[in-house]
Amino acid sequence: MHSQRELAIHTEGLVKRFGTNIAVAGVDLAVPTGGVYGVLGPNGAGKTTTIRMLATLLEIDGGTARVLGHDVAREADAVRSKVSLTGQFASLDEDLTGTENLLLLARLFGFSRAAARARSEQLLTAFDLSEAGSRQVKTFSGGMRRRLDIAASIIVTPELIFLDEPTTGLDPRSRNQVWEIVRALVAGGTTVLLTTQYLDEADQLADRIAVIDHGKVIAEGTTGELKASVGSGALHVRVMDPSQRAAAAVLLTDVLGVDVTSESDPAALTARISDPKRVSLALPALDDAGIAVATFALGQPSLDEVFLALTGHPAESESGSASENDPTALKETAS
Repeated sequence: MHSQRELAIHTEGLVKRFGTNIAVAGVDLAVPTGGVYGVLGPNGAGKTTTIRMLATLLEIDGGTARVLGHDVAREADAVRSKVSLTGQFASLDEDLTGTENLLLLARLFGFSRAAARARSEQLLTAFDLSEAGSRQVKTFSGGMRRRLDIAASIIVTPELIFLDEPTTGLDPRSRNQVWEIVRALVAGGTTVLLTTQYLDEADQLADRIAVIDHGKVIAEGTTGELKASVGSGALHVRVMDPSQRAAAAVLLTDVLGVDVTSESDPAALTARISDPKRVSLALPALDDAGIAVATFALGQPSLDEVFLALTGHPAESESGSASENDPTALKETAS
């Protein structure tokens, strides 16, 4: 159990309302210092609104929050001096070059001209943007903008950085580049609170994860703990002949005593297993029924299966605006 002094973030019953809409309905978080803490949920779950409250961009309507030992409501200036936020939208001047954006921010932070130039060049190099530094930001790709946006957030290295869905809309290569940046931030001693709707991103980066849905935390733990919470394993079966999938599903349901679900692959089936010993009976039963099997594998449940079990819907099934019904729809980066 962490003491409050050891926690980077500690909230109890955090609430935010927009008119009659309750965007955050009593969120409790205990985020340890160091590492990556993931907040996982679909669009509209309350992730962005929670971050905006913690970063002092929105007033708290209920509950309490402490960030790096400071009360968010009463010590907002102290919180702002120690944190950075990279939101879902790039907070850059598109008419300026990449270098000019970083120079401007460095000067606003009090750097001398020489120090601002040195820090800008250091960040452009670290984020693989040196060759693009002289170009206007409006010419950057989505991945380049995100990298520059994160670079802008760490002109002064923060103790804690909020990354709000940093890879939304990026191609796989750009996503991997952002993941490497996140790992580098942690290696440098910064605590990262990462919100994402991508299950693989949370699995790749987060030491601990809070699953949030409809404005509430519905589960919390390491990826291993969350996966173990929904069963001891997941059986994945792929039949040779897709026309036999329905028969295989009926047979497996009978043998395993659990529900068997169909996947998007017309030949694939999945079952959450509570008693691994019964799995040994499944393959002979399929063979006796004349159902040829292409693959038969028992593994730990995926985060996708965890989310489905916890919420009753896939992570991608709900849609919502980035503002989560927040009329302020703030897009700036706060530091």
